[in-house]
Amino acid sequence: MIRTVAVLAVALNGTASWAVELGIDGTRFTLDGAPTFLLGVSYYGGCARAPELMAGDFDALRERGVNWVRVWATWDTNGTQPCVDGTGAVQEPAMSALRELVRLADERGMVVDVTLHRGGVLTTQQAHLAAVRTIASELRPWRNVYIDVANERDVRDARYVSPQECRELRDAIREIDPQRLVTASSTFGSAEELAEFLEVTQLDFITPHLPRNADDPTKTEERVERYLSWMQEAGRLVPVHLQEPFRRDYGNWQPKAEDFLTDLRGAVAGGAAGWCLHNGSNRHADDGEPRRSFDLHPGRGPFLDTLDAVERQVLDAVANTVAAG
Repeated sequence: MIRTVAVLAVALNGTASWAVELGIDGTRFTLDGAPTFLLGVSYYGGCARAPELMAGDFDALRERGVNWVRVWATWDTNGTQPCVDGTGAVQEPAMSALRELVRLADERGMVVDVTLHRGGVLTTQQAHLAAVRTIASELRPWRNVYIDVANERDVRDARYVSPQECRELRDAIREIDPQRLVTASSTFGSAEELAEFLEVTQLDFITPHLPRNADDPTKTEERVERYLSWMQEAGRLVPVHLQEPFRRDYGNWQPKAEDFLTDLRGAVAGGAAGWCLHNGSNRHADDGEPRRSFDLHPGRGPFLDTLDAVERQVLDAVANTVAAG
């Protein structure tokens, strides 16, 4: 069941707000020590957002039971400035926007997934190491953050980051912030591959990106159970977090509201620790519209208005879907 965070803080302006600490207990995430299912949305280009728009977006999401968002520190699409440059050093004003985003989420009891990737602004392991050190240092005051050091790290193109490199990235973060949770999104084709990955990387949880075909929502429960079974056999159980499922306007299949909710029900039933309403640009349109989370510049208005009617229908139903178990 989704839990309203139980630690009350007082913001500097005197209004009530929530502060939250993310943790892990077995195969579950915890918020302030209580097991909590992370129910989120993609908010990739959020560092282009003005603070007042971020606050309004998060209020609207929180009202619908959403308790985490995924933002990219290396997002450079649609003119968004990454938070780090090609050497891994701070870029402003994007880094200040990221800190403000995390702070606003924290006030509302929300978790932030801060994702980096290889192949865009970061092209070498040296730059990547500098970047995760920068992010770890800049976000150290907040406990509502985890870091995905390498999105889709096992794709054999510019995104590829080896398990040993993931370990180095994880260790670089832990030297600065020993308690920060770290992951790297991957796919796993066998029990042996998953066991080796966990052994080498020593990451805190797995974030598998599943296939995106019309029949895949009905397979989610079985897939999550398989990952948990493989980890049980390997002797190390960690949460399975579905941070990037299928989305609309991606391929030939256009998922409906029930497809998303079937996927979410499968995630919950299978024992996943979290699930995301993924959204992004229209791959079939020359201008990418609707761009959704892929373009969150201030002129684009409230985040919910960037979603289509199906996605808003899903958002209105997700909290009850999780609560129903």
